[in-house]
Amino acid sequence: MAPDARHPRLRIGSAPDSWGVWFPSDERQVPWRRFLDEVSGAGYEWIELGPYGYLPPRPAALLPELRSRGLRAAAGTVFTALHHDGVRHWESTWSHVSTVARLAQGVGADHLVMIPAFWRDDRTGEVLEDATLSPAQWRTLTAQTERLSRQVREEFGLKVVVHPHADTHVDGEEAVVRLLDGTDAGLVSLCLDTGHYAYCGGDSVELIETYGERIGYLHLKQVDPVVLARVREERLPFGPAVGLGVMCEPPRGVPDLAPVLAAARRLAEARGSDLFAIVEQDMYPCAPDAPLPIARRTRAFLRGCGA
Repeated sequence: MAPDARHPRLRIGSAPDSWGVWFPSDERQVPWRRFLDEVSGAGYEWIELGPYGYLPPRPAALLPELRSRGLRAAAGTVFTALHHDGVRHWESTWSHVSTVARLAQGVGADHLVMIPAFWRDDRTGEVLEDATLSPAQWRTLTAQTERLSRQVREEFGLKVVVHPHADTHVDGEEAVVRLLDGTDAGLVSLCLDTGHYAYCGGDSVELIETYGERIGYLHLKQVDPVVLARVREERLPFGPAVGLGVMCEPPRGVPDLAPVLAAARRLAEARGSDLFAIVEQDMYPCAPDAPLPIARRTRAFLRGCGA
C-alpha cells in the first residue's frame, strides 16, 4: 500500500524477536504458525521476517499465511561483516544477502535490515576480533556498505537500513556518526533501534533530530537501567544480558518512547511519507506463553502514545 503523503504516519509492527525467536530452528522457540497467529491477535498489521528459515522461505508458501491473518511484511534481516575485504568474502556475503532479499521482495517488503557482525560471541562472550576497527577497516566497511546498498536496490528494489547493535562495530553515537559521515546519504540509511542505542549510551531523540534525513526505519525497544548497570559492571555479552532481561516491556525502561514517537512523527510529516516503527523486544529464550500478553500491552501502550 502506498503511503498517503497528506497524512504520513508511523507503521507499527512487531517481529519474531518479540516472541523469543533468534534462530531458524530452536526447540525453545514458538512454532512459526503460532507466532503469526499471536502477532495478528495482538493487533499488529506489519511484521519482519526474522531469521531466514524460521518462516517459510518461499513467497508462494508464506504469502497465503500472511494474508489469511491480515499481515504484511515490512523487512527481512541479514547479518554482514563488511569490514572484511576480499572477493570470496564479498561473494559469500552477497549469496546470503540476495537469498534473504529475494524472499523479502517476493512477499512485498520494502526494506532489508542489515546488522553488522558481532566482535564477540553473543552467547559465550568469546572475543572474535578487536572491538575497534582500524582506519582501513572503516574505509572497507563504508565502501562495501554503499556497494551492498546500491546492489540490493538495483536488483531487488529494497532499501538497506543499517542497524546499530550492541557488541558490534557499529553501536553507539561515535560509531554511528562515523558511519553516516563516511557514506553517501542517497545510499545508506539507519534502522534506529531505540533499545540498542540506549544500551550503548546514545540518545534516540537527539539522533532523529540531528540526522533525521538518514533515519529510514525504527525498532522500538526499551532497556532496563538497573539490569544495564549490572551488564556494564560485569562486562557481560549481549546474549546473557538479554537472558537477564536487559530489554524490557515498555514503559518500564529507557528511553521514554513518547518523545521518540513524537520525533518520529515529525520526521514522517517533514518527509511526507510513512515510517516503519517495529516493536522488537529481545526475549531469547522465553516461556512460550510470555510474548502474547506483553505484545498486547505494548500495542495498547503505543496507541496511548498516539502510534
